[in-house]
Amino acid sequence: MPDDGSGLLVWAGALLAGGVLGAVFFGGLWWTVRRGAVSPTPARWFLGSLVLRTAFVVAGFYVVGDGQPARMGLCLLGFVLARAVVLRMTRPLSCAQVPPCA
Repeated sequence: MPDDGSGLLVWAGALLAGGVLGAVFFGGLWWTVRRGAVSPTPARWFLGSLVLRTAFVVAGFYVVGDGQPARMGLCLLGFVLARAVVLRMTRPLSCAQVPPCA
């Protein structure tokens, strides 16, 4: 069967899906920490968030991977890359980056 390039599209889709799963997981973690820190019942926030985020990611990996090791690996790569992006986007500003108050 001739290769029409659709395999490359599937792999790119797996990488993108992993990025979305990672953004939801780590973005949700950041949001949970901010909410849980000021909540009177932080354990509920953290436990509920952990269960929901983990279930979402495991289901996503199951669907995207479809028993194919290469697709699962690319999904994992996208997940890890999303972690780096979320970390960069949510880090606090350093003193050098804050404009002086007038």
